[in-house]
Amino acid sequence: MKTTYFIAILTLLLSACHTPENKKPNILFIMSDDHTSQAFGIYNSRLANLNPTPTLDKLGKNGIIFNNAFCTNSICTPSRATIMTGQYSQANGVLDLDGTLDGPRQYLPKEMKNLGYETAIIGKWHLVKEPVAFDHYEVLPVQGKYFDPVFRLRGEKPWPENTVEYKGHSTDIITDLSIKWLKNRTSEKPFFLMHHYKAPHDDFEFAPRYADYLADVEIPEPESLYTQPNFGSEATRGKNDSLIHRIGTSIGRRHPIRSYADDYKVHDSLTADEAKHAAYQEYLKRYLRCVKGVDDNLARLFQHLEETGQMENTIIIYTGDQGFMLGEHDYMDKRWMYDESMRMPLIMHYPKGIRPGQRADLLVNNSDFAPTMIELAGGETPEYMQGHSLKSLLLDDKTPENWRKETYYRYWMHMMHHDNPAHFGIRTKDYKLIFYYGLPYNKEVLGTPSMPWKENSFIIAQTPAAWEFYDLRKDPDEVNNVYNDTEYAEIISDLKNRLKQNREALDETDKDFPHIQQVIDEFWDI
Repeated sequence: MKTTYFIAILTLLLSACHTPENKKPNILFIMSDDHTSQAFGIYNSRLANLNPTPTLDKLGKNGIIFNNAFCTNSICTPSRATIMTGQYSQANGVLDLDGTLDGPRQYLPKEMKNLGYETAIIGKWHLVKEPVAFDHYEVLPVQGKYFDPVFRLRGEKPWPENTVEYKGHSTDIITDLSIKWLKNRTSEKPFFLMHHYKAPHDDFEFAPRYADYLADVEIPEPESLYTQPNFGSEATRGKNDSLIHRIGTSIGRRHPIRSYADDYKVHDSLTADEAKHAAYQEYLKRYLRCVKGVDDNLARLFQHLEETGQMENTIIIYTGDQGFMLGEHDYMDKRWMYDESMRMPLIMHYPKGIRPGQRADLLVNNSDFAPTMIELAGGETPEYMQGHSLKSLLLDDKTPENWRKETYYRYWMHMMHHDNPAHFGIRTKDYKLIFYYGLPYNKEVLGTPSMPWKENSFIIAQTPAAWEFYDLRKDPDEVNNVYNDTEYAEIISDLKNRLKQNREALDETDKDFPHIQQVIDEFWDI
């Protein structure tokens, strides 16, 4: 009798250990391309009253919202490489849009598979090589198309020849494919799904059903779209504003080649400010219609998790691959170290583990994403990763020990595509220090034309070197460069020391680029 009783108890205990409630959490990592924090309700920006993201706002309110999440290199391919490797750009070797990530360096899915997860990536990949480390993939070629997109997937033909085409809008199709994969899974393993939208990337081609969305609404404008007398430096404006028409894609007519007033065919009869206003309104409406499509589709994806009983045990992470300029400083696109471009939205939701209603001010960057997911999955951060795990904050409300007090940033693609000078710097909670060195890292491209695919492109291989410093406590919009204000001399000196320490610790120095190091040495103490 005692033996029978013991066996019965043991059976119950073993059964309890294998119930779904005790399984590892599923992890759903969602990333939209260029979805910036200004285009949310929960980030309380000037666009919040438009209510562009009710689904994501609800997710954030029931989880944790990160106010200070930043990328380390604000351009698509390098940011994605950092997320996949937990490493900064020089460490993972992906400095620009031409970078690739081969199978051996696809660290995040490899680590998740080792932890017992079934892995998949669906949507935008943008790292050239086959995403072979995933069990399943269905990814867009390079940028992919908004309408009737082609996807690459594993099949009989070798990469990248095995393809399938779908009819419709990419945001809808990517959601359909992820739901299909979740429905058809036969494995009892927990899932790790990277669900990546193309939207709201330029050219902002929204689904036709959103054509009337915001049609009669006046979109609020940033003040710096029109006036910012002490913004920037010789590096971004030129001596005596000699380069103000050459640097940074403009909303209005400031830039003769990269101008949304021209792209959107704003009428020549309008004044400069009227043209800028008209172009801005068209730009933001197209962008926000793409955002609306993402938010509505996520409602479908989350509904599927609810209906299948998976929501409770699924960690959902939402982010963009970087920020985006929505007219601030009369700029569009990303690349800049200004907050609108550098800041990433970051929401984490996990009913079984993350206390709802939280906001975190910790300085986080995208090198931390992989370590966090690995540790939430029960693993340990690999030594080769440079980022740090947020697990203790998420599950125990404890700030991780010795957390960074500044985050390092570097943009390498000098004067390419949107005419942004190469630069690096650090951001703390209170201050930002940027150094523009104004040179391509590859000396072979010195003297080649900027934007060679554009008619009337101009040659500007080297731009002036200069520093910018912003006191974010007084100037959160970064319109007043106070680098030369003696009041901040000690703070700037300290930040330069910390910047140098970060570059050395992260192996982000220019020892392999002596032509850049020469400029750094010349201007470091100026």
